[in-house]
Amino acid sequence: MTTADEMFRAALNQAPGVDLVLKAAAVADYRPEERARGKVKKETLRKVALRQRDANRAILLRLQPTPDILEELGRRKTPGQVLVGFAAETADLESNALKKLRRKNLDLIVANRIGREGEGFEAETNRALVIDREGRRSELPIMTKEAMAARILDLAQPLLRGAIGRARRRAATPGEGAA
Repeated sequence: MTTADEMFRAALNQAPGVDLVLKAAAVADYRPEERARGKVKKETLRKVALRQRDANRAILLRLQPTPDILEELGRRKTPGQVLVGFAAETADLESNALKKLRRKNLDLIVANRIGREGEGFEAETNRALVIDREGRRSELPIMTKEAMAARILDLAQPLLRGAIGRARRRAATPGEGAA
């Protein structure tokens, strides 16, 4: 998988058949409007800059938004399915995480600060604030990412049992959902 569009299609294709979706991939929010077929040489860029009459030889890069995979998964969430999202933030960690949790119809959000040494994208360890849709908070201290994955699954498990139970009760209730 090399593009956000490919991941979008794959996620939407796979999600309906699972009970738990953990969307941890940090997919780019934007992509270039035009995609080069191969490596773009400096000389080619210089010619473009000259055609644009740009004395500084700056190149204009036009971007288009990529599909929001997590938002679409939240829109299409099936009864009994639990959706877990992630939020990498530089400021207002809890506030931004809560907004994302609600906006994207998540059951659980795992929020972490980026830019701290020993945490985040380029580190072996991380710390996080986990919030469920009821507002319950769990602070996960610095730990390996493998240990954090296990803790996140521990926190998602009761939500999964509850969601599946509610879906089964709805399915067993006569007249519910009938047209």
